[in-house]
Amino acid sequence: MPRPADFVRWLSARGGIAHSSEARTAGFPTQTMVAAVDDGHVSRVRRSWLVLPGVDRRIVRAVAVGGRLSCISSAARRGFWVPAHEDLHVAVKPTASRVPREGVVAHWSLGPEPVSAHAVEDPLLNVLLHVSECVPRESALTVWESAVRKGAVSLDALRRVDWGSSRARVIADACSALSDSGLETIFRSRISPFGVVIRQQVWIDGHPVDFLIGDRLVVQIDGFEHHSSAADRRRDIAADARLVLLGYTVLRFDYQQVMFDWHVVERTVLAAVAQGLHRRMGSRA
Repeated sequence: MPRPADFVRWLSARGGIAHSSEARTAGFPTQTMVAAVDDGHVSRVRRSWLVLPGVDRRIVRAVAVGGRLSCISSAARRGFWVPAHEDLHVAVKPTASRVPREGVVAHWSLGPEPVSAHAVEDPLLNVLLHVSECVPRESALTVWESAVRKGAVSLDALRRVDWGSSRARVIADACSALSDSGLETIFRSRISPFGVVIRQQVWIDGHPVDFLIGDRLVVQIDGFEHHSSAADRRRDIAADARLVLLGYTVLRFDYQQVMFDWHVVERTVLAAVAQGLHRRMGSRA
């Protein structure tokens, strides 16, 4: 009969968590699982789930409420940009009942990708579907583009999926691979409705800029962790000066401004366009 130590090694190779029926299928009898729990090496969750110490607490909480981790909770665990949130987002069976309401957001709809009966986390495409149907379009687009930026999925793959959701289809069509950060996605999505010609990651004088509006208005977006040193700040000042000497107007905004003082950002950009700072000298386009 397999020893408890054998079961612990098997469980560790599976990410530290498994349903007891999976363990039995793998050849571990109930006695071995009970012994591993009695030895203190393994814990039980909802009686049938077996968990090793150190498993992501979000995964354990999702299993504890009868679901699997999904939506922005799964996106956050994967390292994607996500909007601020406190509740745990889980996917549950369409027939699920007694799902706790406090601190939990349950998603009953099925995603485009089949899921194992004992999965503890939704596959990526299902996560993105739930995101598209759960949070505002701007935030959903930012999460999706973060997934693309991190190489978790390609734009082509997103656009080929049969989403079965008009909201997901709209976001898939709007996705770009050019944003270097969630802030850039937010800036683009908020400025684009004004009809200005805006391009991302344009190379000027051998260096990329975040946005070029028209021909001459450069917008640089500094993320939350930007300017970690004085050297970084001096580099940005030098880059801005170089662009000004080449005839460009440079506007630079930081995380605080984009996220919490957007009206100032919007007013500044539109005022620059009204003054014609986005046009070449002598051009009226």
